[in-house]
Amino acid sequence: MHLDSWAQKAKQMGYRSRAVFKLEEILHTIKKIKNNSIVLDLGAAPGGWSQFVKKKYPNSRVYSIDILDMQPIDGVSFFMDSIENISNIEPIWKLKGDFDLVISDIAPNLTGINAVDSENIFELNKLTIEVASSFLKTGGYLVIKTFQNSMLKSLRKDMELSFKIVQTYKPAASKKQSGEIYLYGEM
Repeated sequence: MHLDSWAQKAKQMGYRSRAVFKLEEILHTIKKIKNNSIVLDLGAAPGGWSQFVKKKYPNSRVYSIDILDMQPIDGVSFFMDSIENISNIEPIWKLKGDFDLVISDIAPNLTGINAVDSENIFELNKLTIEVASSFLKTGGYLVIKTFQNSMLKSLRKDMELSFKIVQTYKPAASKKQSGEIYLYGEM
């Protein structure tokens, strides 16, 4: 299997995925995260983003959720569950309204049927925005992966209802041919 330069760099640095460089670029650009942040990682597996946040901001508390299992990361509290059940995860629920940053690299399994995939992505992104809106403190931030499709404008409008600033990013580590794009929101 051929690894691209970002995947090779991730492997050399001991990261679980090349996606860490996408998050790193966005966080570097916004320059708002501090070393004692409370972070919620939605759709965390395989754990690259949680791993990056813990390494870059070692005094931060990181809580991760995914329906897929994830190998443990020192200092990261992982819960194998759906984000739809977040209210049942007591350690996270207790911090509702206190999170500084919500990150989401979550994506549904793609079917290859454009209309179905676009709808599934939209619904999952809307759920992510709802969770972030409930769990972030005023002045908190959301970084969410989505895809360039017919529903992106509608998603941005939904996000603008909860966030005072919404920006779009296409990090250098994103594959050129990929339709993935990242939205950043500030509460």
